[in-house]
Amino acid sequence: MDIQTLTFIIVGLTFALYIAIAIWSRAGSTNDFYVAGGGVHPVLNGMATAADWMSAASFISMAGIIAFAGYDGSVYLMGWTGGYVLLALCLAPYLRKFGKFTVPDFIGDRYYSQTARTIAVLCAILISFTYIAGQMRGVGVVFSRFLEVEIATGVIIGAVIVFFYTVLGGMKGITYTQVAQFCVLAFAYLVPAIFISIYMTGHFLPQSGFGGTIAEGVAGEGNFLLARLDGLSEELGLAAYTEGVRSKIDVFAITCALMVGTAGLPHVIVRFFTVPKVHDARRSAGWALVFISLVYLTAPSIAAFAKVNLINTLNGPELTGVEYENAPTWVKNWEKTGLITWEDTNGDGKMFYSGDERNEMTVDRDIIVLANPEIADLPAWVVALVAAGGVAAALSTSAGLLLVISTSISHDLLKRTLAPNITDRQELLSARIAAAVAIALSVWFGIHPPGFVAQVVAFAFGLAAASFFPAIILGIFHKRMNSTGAIAGMVVGVVFTLSYIIYFKFISPELNTAEHWLFSVSPEGIGTVGMLLNFIVAVAVHKLTGDAPQQTQELVESIRYPRGAGGAVDH
Repeated sequence: MDIQTLTFIIVGLTFALYIAIAIWSRAGSTNDFYVAGGGVHPVLNGMATAADWMSAASFISMAGIIAFAGYDGSVYLMGWTGGYVLLALCLAPYLRKFGKFTVPDFIGDRYYSQTARTIAVLCAILISFTYIAGQMRGVGVVFSRFLEVEIATGVIIGAVIVFFYTVLGGMKGITYTQVAQFCVLAFAYLVPAIFISIYMTGHFLPQSGFGGTIAEGVAGEGNFLLARLDGLSEELGLAAYTEGVRSKIDVFAITCALMVGTAGLPHVIVRFFTVPKVHDARRSAGWALVFISLVYLTAPSIAAFAKVNLINTLNGPELTGVEYENAPTWVKNWEKTGLITWEDTNGDGKMFYSGDERNEMTVDRDIIVLANPEIADLPAWVVALVAAGGVAAALSTSAGLLLVISTSISHDLLKRTLAPNITDRQELLSARIAAAVAIALSVWFGIHPPGFVAQVVAFAFGLAAASFFPAIILGIFHKRMNSTGAIAGMVVGVVFTLSYIIYFKFISPELNTAEHWLFSVSPEGIGTVGMLLNFIVAVAVHKLTGDAPQQTQELVESIRYPRGAGGAVDH
């Protein structure tokens, strides 16, 4: 059975499963729609959180950028992993104790201000739309190859599926769908990694194969995998794989922006309200970290295996090029999508991939994980399984982001600000309408993204770092912080960060180089500077305008030092 047929079957079965779960767990109230009734088991919530967390950027693009950028690509791995630990240990329990299941709700109540709530709503929508653009792009990339449709068509297909189970089931439907999606994406990620590790290094565990030697019969046999990769890279005019070319300050800025941006991501924070108690929130955070590590600790191995195989496939074992007429099937399959191209610049009829003027190949880094099984010549069912995993990763996070957008509009903007007298049924209807509008806009962003998947997601994390993180941290650990300071900090942080990204990515992309960046910090890392500005402005304005009311200070104290243990009394 060919790859396309198997992909139709496996992806179709997973879609049927997701829709069936959505119908079974459809939401009947706003409590079901927003927080799944607050009764999800910690282990299941851990799986759902992991699926929500591991988006298309994690599944499709993270290993791809590590494969192409080597050491520099590790900033995504370090930032996203460290960020989840920060969120789980320092923020989630306190936010759960506060009892507000959206970030704008927390900010509005903690800073006793409708203005603060409205600004937080706008930030949440901005962050979520930026993030969802990467997810929809990921869906389009998967479908463009394996279902042989245009990327735009693939984006629309994915949008229809995610819209159905998000609008029907809300958080309740999303939670149980994401449990299934985690199982699919984890299995799809690990199986080809194990296959390739055994073939290339003889090691069953990809992590040990990453540090092992190349097996007999494979080009470069007897050499350490990373040493072989360094040698190939340098010979082809690329930077050594284990050495970075980014400045240290930019590496730090990107890692920090990804890490603290994590703590401000609204679609992850709401996950800790779907369990019954604060203790369960901590347990589900721990379980999620276990499940996340299954994929994240495997990504560097996949990246290294893929890069070696890519170079050998496109250049041949002797690095002299490969006749295009004899090119592997995967090259011509991906050429149809436009995500890999060849231009015979020297007229010799051979493909050649390098980092200098000899290069004749353009390879989109978002295809690495998806193409990896084909490059390694694995069975067709493994290739189809990876396609299903990529779709699951993109859809799981898209669903969480759509829910954030819909709840921000229906609950925080309408119910809490503009129309406080609407009924439960009207609020639920407005949430579904908001999701419909959001999915339509996300389709456009998915078809016209401002960069590759991981890069687009990095922008979202930067915006979250510059807007939400300082407001949440100060709201929990600085009881005297007032609303004026928090509002001023959020506005300055997000406006600065957004302006910087827009300038270098859209207005003057030709200036998007290290010599033109502020403090040598790239747009992917500028959220760190925005975060620092937020903190400085918030604290300075607070000093000039006085402390928060005593009642608010007592509320913050009760969050940090709850009476009793175990169950929480939500405020």
